[in-house]
Amino acid sequence: MLAKPLTLSAPGKAILHGEHAVVHGKAALAVALNLRTFLQIRPSNNGKVVICLPNIGTSLNWEAARLRTLLTAFSDGLDESKCPSPEQMESLKEFAGITTGLSATESLGTLAFLYLYLSISAKYGQVPSVEIVVWSELPTGAGLGSSAAYSVCLAAALLTACGAIGCPLEEEKPVVRWPEEELDLINRWAFRGEQVIHGKPSGVDNSVATWGGVLRFQSGKITSLKRVPTLRILLTNTKVSRSTKILVARVKDKILKFPAIMNPVLASIDAISHECESVLEAMAVSPSQDYYPVLEELFDINQHHLNVIGVGHSSLDSVCRVTATHGLHSKLTGAGGGGCAITLLRPELFYISPAELVELVESFSLY
Repeated sequence: MLAKPLTLSAPGKAILHGEHAVVHGKAALAVALNLRTFLQIRPSNNGKVVICLPNIGTSLNWEAARLRTLLTAFSDGLDESKCPSPEQMESLKEFAGITTGLSATESLGTLAFLYLYLSISAKYGQVPSVEIVVWSELPTGAGLGSSAAYSVCLAAALLTACGAIGCPLEEEKPVVRWPEEELDLINRWAFRGEQVIHGKPSGVDNSVATWGGVLRFQSGKITSLKRVPTLRILLTNTKVSRSTKILVARVKDKILKFPAIMNPVLASIDAISHECESVLEAMAVSPSQDYYPVLEELFDINQHHLNVIGVGHSSLDSVCRVTATHGLHSKLTGAGGGGCAITLLRPELFYISPAELVELVESFSLY
């Protein structure tokens, strides 16, 4: 149980290869970023549940007794293996007044919090009155796993508050990690939060936010890659917002319409992921700059494939074009349709002078 304030965090992610194909059973390679979402939870004795989200200017609170009135909708056979039901989501929307003018980010963030709070309370016992503050270094809607980091932080905090998992913090250790079995439980609940936000997520983002490092994800199986080199990657945020849910549905529709065309493209993306994994493992065993042209070519091929399946955007094309003038190779990361691009940087060269860096940044200022 939570006896004192606890601060925790989860990282964002970038996908090297496998976007969208992973939803259809193919492999994806995802890496944790050194950009994180933070959450502080503290016990309260005022009978209220408070959540403050300063990044989006939102602060919400409910009487804990009023929240208990919704628990009956969440208590019937509930466990972390079941998806949020339409009936539950309608109850939450009505309770939270989602139709009263909240933005999409506020609405989804609120629904995810309420769903996890009520579900975990129904499963493990009432979460006590708490005050929660969540802030992030990750931009929303940019393909960097901001919603997954949010869901992981919420799941970990609420599971700790109700005693479903222990509080690992020790006096002599300012930073600690939950044991693997508790991380697995956190991840399963965080996936439910992701379902509230995205509909049918792959599970990649919440897995990376939970475990960190480099992961291969395929058909629900997560494999941590132990021997991989550190890669230098430039992130460019196009600041073009998009809906992951809509883009995933768009790809599915195209696959259903043109299966003979689209399925080979997905198979090729899968092969790119496996090839990249083999190259990274070889680099870890025998470091050499000779591997970088292969990684760069894989970036180029995959970016073309992602345009073919319909998740490209003119802003991402501009990133690829501008970075190419500096001898760099880029691709989208995440859902596409805007969001972020990643650019591979070779470690032995400093490509961009200060003047060129200013030029590069200014070239994206219009998006």
